[in-house]
Amino acid sequence: MKQGSEGEIQKAGAKNRLVAGKRGSAGKYWQLYGLMLFPVIYFIIFKYVPMFGNILAFRKHKPGLSPFGTEWTGLRYFEMFLKDPSFWRAFLNTFILAITNLIVNFTIPIVFALLLNELTALRYKKIIQTVTYMPRFVSTVVVISMLTEILSPTSGIVNRLLADLYGMDPIFFANEPRYFRILYILTDTWQFTGWTAVIYLAAITSIEKQLYEAAMIDGANRWQQTRFITLPSILSTIMVMFIMKMGYLLGLGFEKVLLLYTPKISVVSDIIDTFVYRVGLVQSNYSYSTAVGLFGGVVGLILVVSANKISKSLTGESLY
Repeated sequence: MKQGSEGEIQKAGAKNRLVAGKRGSAGKYWQLYGLMLFPVIYFIIFKYVPMFGNILAFRKHKPGLSPFGTEWTGLRYFEMFLKDPSFWRAFLNTFILAITNLIVNFTIPIVFALLLNELTALRYKKIIQTVTYMPRFVSTVVVISMLTEILSPTSGIVNRLLADLYGMDPIFFANEPRYFRILYILTDTWQFTGWTAVIYLAAITSIEKQLYEAAMIDGANRWQQTRFITLPSILSTIMVMFIMKMGYLLGLGFEKVLLLYTPKISVVSDIIDTFVYRVGLVQSNYSYSTAVGLFGGVVGLILVVSANKISKSLTGESLY
Protein backbone atom coordinates (compact mmCIF):
# COMPACT_ATOMS: atom_id res chain seq x y z
CA MET A 1 0.00 0.00 0.00
CA LYS A 2 2.82 2.34 0.87
CA GLN A 3 4.58 1.73 -2.43
CA GLY A 4 1.32 2.30 -4.34
CA SER A 5 0.75 5.58 -2.54
CA GLU A 6 4.29 6.77 -3.33
CA GLY A 7 3.81 5.87 -7.00
CA GLU A 8 0.59 7.86 -7.19
CA ILE A 9 2.26 10.84 -5.51
CA GLN A 10 5.13 10.72 -8.04
CA LYS A 11 2.71 10.57 -10.97
CA ALA A 12 0.72 13.48 -9.59
CA GLY A 13 3.91 15.48 -9.07
CA ALA A 14 5.09 14.78 -12.61
CA LYS A 15 1.71 15.84 -13.97
CA ASN A 16 1.80 19.08 -11.97
CA ARG A 17 5.30 19.84 -13.20
CA LEU A 18 4.21 19.23 -16.80
CA VAL A 19 1.24 21.58 -16.44
CA ALA A 20 3.41 24.20 -14.74
CA GLY A 21 5.98 23.87 -17.51
CA LYS A 22 3.33 24.46 -20.17
CA ARG A 23 2.00 27.48 -18.32
CA GLY A 24 5.52 28.81 -17.88
CA SER A 25 6.27 28.32 -21.57
CA ALA A 26 3.10 30.17 -22.56
CA GLY A 27 3.96 33.00 -20.22
CA LYS A 28 7.57 33.11 -21.34
CA TYR A 29 6.67 33.52 -25.04
CA TRP A 30 3.60 35.70 -24.67
CA GLN A 31 5.07 38.27 -27.08
CA LEU A 32 5.16 35.69 -29.86
CA TYR A 33 1.58 34.63 -29.13
CA GLY A 34 0.63 38.30 -29.20
CA LEU A 35 2.21 38.74 -32.64
CA MET A 36 0.40 35.65 -33.87
CA LEU A 37 -2.92 37.17 -32.80
CA PHE A 38 -3.00 39.74 -35.63
CA PRO A 39 -2.59 37.25 -38.52
CA VAL A 40 -5.20 35.00 -36.91
CA ILE A 41 -7.68 37.90 -36.67
CA TYR A 42 -6.89 38.88 -40.27
CA PHE A 43 -7.61 35.38 -41.59
CA ILE A 44 -10.80 35.08 -39.56
CA ILE A 45 -12.19 38.43 -40.74
CA PHE A 46 -11.05 38.46 -44.36
CA LYS A 47 -10.81 34.75 -45.23
CA TYR A 48 -13.25 32.73 -43.13
CA VAL A 49 -16.12 35.16 -42.47
CA PRO A 50 -16.58 35.93 -46.22
CA MET A 51 -17.14 32.21 -46.81
CA PHE A 52 -20.66 32.63 -45.45
CA GLY A 53 -21.36 34.83 -48.46
CA ASN A 54 -21.11 31.77 -50.72
CA ILE A 55 -24.68 31.00 -49.79
CA LEU A 56 -25.66 33.63 -52.39
CA ALA A 57 -24.70 31.11 -55.06
CA PHE A 58 -27.82 29.18 -54.07
CA ARG A 59 -30.13 32.08 -53.20
CA LYS A 60 -31.59 34.99 -55.15
CA HIS A 61 -30.25 38.36 -54.10
CA LYS A 62 -32.34 41.53 -54.22
CA PRO A 63 -30.72 44.92 -53.49
CA GLY A 64 -31.90 46.48 -50.26
CA LEU A 65 -33.01 43.19 -48.72
CA SER A 66 -31.08 40.48 -46.87
CA PRO A 67 -27.39 40.25 -47.88
CA PHE A 68 -27.75 36.46 -47.81
CA GLY A 69 -30.52 36.35 -50.39
CA THR A 70 -34.30 36.17 -50.23
CA GLU A 71 -35.23 32.76 -51.70
CA TRP A 72 -33.57 29.48 -52.57
CA THR A 73 -32.80 28.89 -56.24
CA GLY A 74 -30.83 25.65 -56.04
CA LEU A 75 -28.29 25.21 -58.84
CA ARG A 76 -29.92 27.74 -61.14
CA TYR A 77 -26.94 30.11 -61.28
CA PHE A 78 -24.49 27.26 -61.83
CA GLU A 79 -26.56 26.10 -64.81
CA MET A 80 -26.60 29.67 -66.11
CA PHE A 81 -22.84 30.20 -66.23
CA LEU A 82 -22.17 26.66 -67.50
CA LYS A 83 -24.34 27.56 -70.53
CA ASP A 84 -22.81 31.02 -70.91
CA PRO A 85 -20.26 31.28 -73.77
CA SER A 86 -18.71 34.36 -72.12
CA PHE A 87 -17.87 32.31 -69.04
CA TRP A 88 -16.18 29.56 -71.04
CA ARG A 89 -14.15 32.14 -72.95
CA ALA A 90 -13.02 33.63 -69.63
CA PHE A 91 -12.29 30.15 -68.27
CA LEU A 92 -10.20 29.24 -71.33
CA ASN A 93 -8.27 32.52 -71.14
CA THR A 94 -7.63 31.94 -67.44
CA PHE A 95 -6.43 28.39 -68.04
CA ILE A 96 -4.07 29.30 -70.90
CA LEU A 97 -2.60 32.30 -69.07
CA ALA A 98 -2.27 30.38 -65.78
CA ILE A 99 -0.54 27.34 -67.31
CA THR A 100 1.85 29.49 -69.37
CA ASN A 101 2.65 31.66 -66.37
CA LEU A 102 3.20 28.58 -64.20
CA ILE A 103 5.62 26.99 -66.66
CA VAL A 104 7.67 30.17 -67.06
CA ASN A 105 7.56 31.77 -63.62
CA PHE A 106 7.82 28.58 -61.62
CA THR A 107 10.95 27.46 -63.47
CA ILE A 108 12.83 30.76 -63.74
CA PRO A 109 13.21 31.40 -59.96
CA ILE A 110 14.67 27.90 -59.50
CA VAL A 111 17.17 28.40 -62.31
CA PHE A 112 17.99 31.90 -61.05
CA ALA A 113 18.61 30.60 -57.50
CA LEU A 114 20.91 27.87 -58.83
CA LEU A 115 22.88 30.36 -60.93
CA LEU A 116 23.08 32.87 -58.09
CA ASN A 117 24.36 30.16 -55.78
CA GLU A 118 27.27 29.55 -58.16
CA LEU A 119 28.60 33.10 -57.69
CA THR A 120 31.69 33.07 -55.52
CA ALA A 121 32.00 36.86 -55.17
CA LEU A 122 29.81 37.48 -52.13
CA ARG A 123 29.58 41.23 -52.78
CA TYR A 124 28.15 40.86 -56.29
CA LYS A 125 25.91 38.07 -55.12
CA LYS A 126 24.32 40.33 -52.51
CA ILE A 127 23.95 43.20 -54.99
CA ILE A 128 22.21 40.99 -57.56
CA GLN A 129 19.99 39.46 -54.91
CA THR A 130 18.95 42.88 -53.61
CA VAL A 131 18.30 44.32 -57.08
CA THR A 132 16.11 41.38 -58.09
CA TYR A 133 14.38 41.29 -54.69
CA MET A 134 13.28 44.95 -54.66
CA PRO A 135 10.63 44.84 -57.46
CA ARG A 136 8.45 42.77 -55.14
CA PHE A 137 7.77 45.93 -53.15
CA VAL A 138 6.62 47.91 -56.19
CA SER A 139 2.83 48.06 -56.39
CA THR A 140 1.00 46.59 -59.36
CA VAL A 141 -0.33 50.03 -60.32
CA VAL A 142 3.22 51.42 -60.54
CA VAL A 143 4.42 48.39 -62.51
CA ILE A 144 1.69 48.82 -65.13
CA SER A 145 2.29 52.58 -65.25
CA MET A 146 5.99 51.95 -65.93
CA LEU A 147 5.12 49.37 -68.57
CA THR A 148 2.71 51.76 -70.26
CA GLU A 149 5.35 54.48 -70.44
CA ILE A 150 8.05 52.14 -71.74
CA LEU A 151 5.77 50.71 -74.45
CA SER A 152 4.01 53.96 -75.35
CA PRO A 153 3.60 54.29 -79.16
CA THR A 154 4.48 57.99 -79.00
CA SER A 155 7.15 58.40 -76.33
CA GLY A 156 8.06 54.85 -75.26
CA ILE A 157 11.71 53.83 -75.42
CA VAL A 158 10.88 50.49 -77.07
CA ASN A 159 9.09 52.07 -80.04
CA ARG A 160 11.82 54.70 -80.38
CA LEU A 161 14.50 52.01 -80.57
CA LEU A 162 12.48 50.03 -83.12
CA ALA A 163 12.02 53.16 -85.22
CA ASP A 164 15.69 54.22 -85.01
CA LEU A 165 17.21 50.79 -85.59
CA TYR A 166 14.75 49.14 -87.97
CA GLY A 167 12.56 52.00 -89.22
CA MET A 168 9.43 50.32 -87.89
CA ASP A 169 6.14 52.09 -87.33
CA PRO A 170 5.03 52.53 -83.70
CA ILE A 171 3.29 49.51 -82.17
CA PHE A 172 0.60 49.91 -79.51
CA PHE A 173 1.74 46.85 -77.54
CA ALA A 174 -0.79 47.30 -74.72
CA ASN A 175 -3.67 47.28 -77.21
CA GLU A 176 -2.64 44.24 -79.23
CA PRO A 177 -4.18 40.89 -78.16
CA ARG A 178 -1.09 38.90 -79.23
CA TYR A 179 1.14 40.77 -76.76
CA PHE A 180 -1.12 40.64 -73.70
CA ARG A 181 0.00 37.27 -72.32
CA ILE A 182 3.66 38.04 -73.01
CA LEU A 183 3.44 41.35 -71.15
CA TYR A 184 1.60 39.76 -68.22
CA ILE A 185 4.17 36.96 -67.85
CA LEU A 186 7.21 39.23 -68.26
CA THR A 187 5.97 41.67 -65.61
CA ASP A 188 5.42 38.73 -63.24
CA THR A 189 8.95 37.51 -64.01
CA TRP A 190 10.47 40.91 -63.26
CA GLN A 191 8.43 41.45 -60.11
CA PHE A 192 8.58 38.04 -58.39
CA THR A 193 11.69 36.14 -59.56
CA GLY A 194 14.02 37.57 -56.91
CA TRP A 195 11.40 37.23 -54.17
CA THR A 196 10.71 33.55 -54.91
CA ALA A 197 14.39 32.73 -55.44
CA VAL A 198 15.10 33.70 -51.82
CA ILE A 199 13.16 30.64 -50.66
CA TYR A 200 15.20 28.32 -52.87
CA LEU A 201 18.45 30.00 -51.84
CA ALA A 202 17.58 29.42 -48.19
CA ALA A 203 17.02 25.73 -48.96
CA ILE A 204 20.31 25.52 -50.90
CA THR A 205 22.35 27.08 -48.09
CA SER A 206 21.07 24.40 -45.68
CA ILE A 207 22.68 21.61 -47.73
CA GLU A 208 25.68 20.06 -46.01
CA LYS A 209 29.01 21.13 -47.57
CA GLN A 210 30.46 17.66 -47.05
CA LEU A 211 28.22 16.34 -49.84
CA TYR A 212 29.82 18.70 -52.35
CA GLU A 213 33.31 17.93 -51.07
CA ALA A 214 32.71 14.20 -51.47
CA ALA A 215 31.34 14.74 -54.97
CA MET A 216 34.41 16.82 -55.93
CA ILE A 217 36.69 14.07 -54.69
CA ASP A 218 34.78 11.62 -56.91
CA GLY A 219 35.35 13.91 -59.90
CA ALA A 220 31.87 15.47 -60.22
CA ASN A 221 31.74 18.77 -62.09
CA ARG A 222 29.46 21.70 -61.16
CA TRP A 223 26.56 20.51 -63.31
CA GLN A 224 26.74 17.00 -61.82
CA GLN A 225 26.83 18.46 -58.31
CA THR A 226 23.76 20.54 -59.10
CA ARG A 227 21.94 17.61 -60.67
CA PHE A 228 22.69 14.94 -58.07
CA ILE A 229 23.04 16.99 -54.86
CA THR A 230 21.45 20.44 -55.07
CA LEU A 231 18.22 19.61 -56.90
CA PRO A 232 17.40 16.45 -54.90
CA SER A 233 18.15 18.31 -51.66
CA ILE A 234 15.72 21.14 -52.42
CA LEU A 235 13.09 18.89 -54.01
CA SER A 236 10.83 19.11 -50.96
CA THR A 237 10.88 22.92 -51.15
CA ILE A 238 10.18 22.83 -54.88
CA MET A 239 7.20 20.53 -54.41
CA VAL A 240 5.72 22.61 -51.61
CA MET A 241 6.01 25.72 -53.77
CA PHE A 242 4.45 23.84 -56.69
CA ILE A 243 1.46 22.74 -54.62
CA MET A 244 0.95 26.29 -53.37
CA LYS A 245 1.18 27.59 -56.94
CA MET A 246 -1.49 25.14 -58.02
CA GLY A 247 -3.81 26.54 -55.38
CA TYR A 248 -3.54 29.98 -56.99
CA LEU A 249 -3.54 28.67 -60.55
CA LEU A 250 -6.90 30.20 -61.44
CA GLY A 251 -6.44 33.15 -59.09
CA LEU A 252 -4.41 35.30 -61.43
CA GLY A 253 -3.56 38.88 -60.54
CA PHE A 254 -6.94 40.57 -60.96
CA GLU A 255 -5.50 44.07 -60.54
CA LYS A 256 -2.87 43.59 -63.23
CA VAL A 257 -5.34 42.18 -65.75
CA LEU A 258 -7.82 44.97 -65.00
CA LEU A 259 -5.14 47.64 -65.44
CA LEU A 260 -4.00 46.11 -68.74
CA TYR A 261 -7.57 45.59 -69.92
CA THR A 262 -8.85 47.34 -73.05
CA PRO A 263 -11.92 46.42 -75.14
CA LYS A 264 -9.72 45.38 -78.05
CA ILE A 265 -7.77 42.78 -76.07
CA SER A 266 -10.78 41.51 -74.08
CA VAL A 267 -10.86 38.42 -76.27
CA VAL A 268 -7.69 37.20 -74.51
CA SER A 269 -7.62 39.28 -71.30
CA ASP A 270 -11.09 38.50 -69.94
CA ILE A 271 -10.43 35.97 -67.15
CA ILE A 272 -12.64 34.50 -64.42
CA ASP A 273 -11.80 37.27 -61.93
CA THR A 274 -12.68 40.06 -64.37
CA PHE A 275 -15.79 38.15 -65.40
CA VAL A 276 -16.90 37.97 -61.75
CA TYR A 277 -16.11 41.67 -61.32
CA ARG A 278 -18.08 42.65 -64.40
CA VAL A 279 -21.11 40.49 -63.63
CA GLY A 280 -21.16 41.18 -59.89
CA LEU A 281 -20.24 44.85 -59.48
CA VAL A 282 -21.02 46.32 -62.90
CA GLN A 283 -24.19 44.36 -63.65
CA SER A 284 -25.15 43.94 -59.95
CA ASN A 285 -25.88 40.21 -60.40
CA TYR A 286 -24.32 39.15 -57.10
CA SER A 287 -25.75 35.63 -56.95
CA TYR A 288 -24.51 34.79 -60.45
CA SER A 289 -21.01 36.15 -59.76
CA THR A 290 -20.89 34.32 -56.41
CA ALA A 291 -21.66 31.04 -58.17
CA VAL A 292 -18.81 31.64 -60.64
CA GLY A 293 -16.43 32.56 -57.82
CA LEU A 294 -17.41 29.46 -55.83
CA PHE A 295 -16.81 27.31 -58.90
CA GLY A 296 -13.31 28.76 -59.24
CA GLY A 297 -12.62 28.09 -55.55
CA VAL A 298 -13.72 24.46 -55.86
CA VAL A 299 -11.51 23.98 -58.92
CA GLY A 300 -8.58 25.46 -56.98
CA LEU A 301 -9.21 23.06 -54.09
CA ILE A 302 -9.30 20.10 -56.47
CA LEU A 303 -6.02 21.22 -58.04
CA VAL A 304 -4.30 21.52 -54.64
CA VAL A 305 -5.46 18.09 -53.46
CA SER A 306 -4.52 16.49 -56.79
CA ALA A 307 -1.08 18.15 -56.86
CA ASN A 308 -0.46 17.07 -53.27
CA LYS A 309 -1.34 13.43 -54.03
CA ILE A 310 0.69 13.37 -57.25
CA SER A 311 3.69 14.87 -55.45
CA LYS A 312 3.41 12.36 -52.63
CA SER A 313 3.18 9.38 -54.98
CA LEU A 314 6.02 10.47 -57.29
CA THR A 315 8.52 12.07 -54.93
CA GLY A 316 7.34 11.19 -51.42
CA GLU A 317 7.07 14.91 -50.64
CA SER A 318 3.75 16.60 -49.86
CA LEU A 319 2.28 19.59 -48.11
CA TYR A 320 0.13 17.54 -45.74
